[in-house]
Amino acid sequence: MTTTAPTPTTTTTAAPAVRRAEPRTTRDDVRAIPAALRSEWIKVSTLRVSRVILALGVVVAGVAAWAVAVAVTDEVLTVAQVFVYPTVLIAALAAVAGILVFTSEAQHGTLAMALAGQPTRWVIVLAKVIVVIGCGLVLGAAAMAAGAAGSALGGLELGDGSAMVTTALFALLYTALAATFGLGVGMIVRHSAGAVTGLLVWWFVVENLILAFAPATIARFLPFDAGYRVLGVGSDFDSPEMIAAALTRPQYAAIFAGYATITVLVGAVLVQRRDVS
Repeated sequence: MTTTAPTPTTTTTAAPAVRRAEPRTTRDDVRAIPAALRSEWIKVSTLRVSRVILALGVVVAGVAAWAVAVAVTDEVLTVAQVFVYPTVLIAALAAVAGILVFTSEAQHGTLAMALAGQPTRWVIVLAKVIVVIGCGLVLGAAAMAAGAAGSALGGLELGDGSAMVTTALFALLYTALAATFGLGVGMIVRHSAGAVTGLLVWWFVVENLILAFAPATIARFLPFDAGYRVLGVGSDFDSPEMIAAALTRPQYAAIFAGYATITVLVGAVLVQRRDVS
């Protein structure tokens, strides 16, 4: 008797098809901007330091305007003039806030997580720029309101209010550009203490030394001096040469905006090329 062993049958199952990830396009990156903006705004609005800077700006502007109104007795001042006087200090606070928007993330390691969630770095940079401009506008508006209140409490009359709107708009441009400039410095330096110290030393020490010795035709192109002159409040320390070489407020605004734009672009390139740990 012969038996035939059954022939084993083998069944083959096809391997599941692996779906390849679609490459990101520019349209996808543009669609991600609102989410990046929302994320950046949440981070800025929930930080304690943001509220501290805003409160400090309001207090500084109000007290400074009140002190000017009370202390200056050799000329007639009005609220329409004094409300914008403290803006140079507010612009410095706006620049510090712009620095911290980037450096606080870079130093605490949260920037790496943000880039992991949104690997297209220019989207994050653009979102930070927009949020920082908004911070500068809010800080400037709140400070000017406090300056107007402080000068009124100091006993000043309103004066000619016809130019207040134009002056306020230039002041808002000044604080917004200062905050943007600070963001660019933060992206370049990436360390809070170093960036803040370097910015303030240049602003209040180095530029004043250059103004004292450089020709007026060169000194008028210094970034923060040009930014200050956007306010149109003048300076008691200007030499006749500086007065003769003075530019218009839009020209000073263009100079300061150029510096802020270049600083942000350099910072954006460095963010694109540097490793983030």
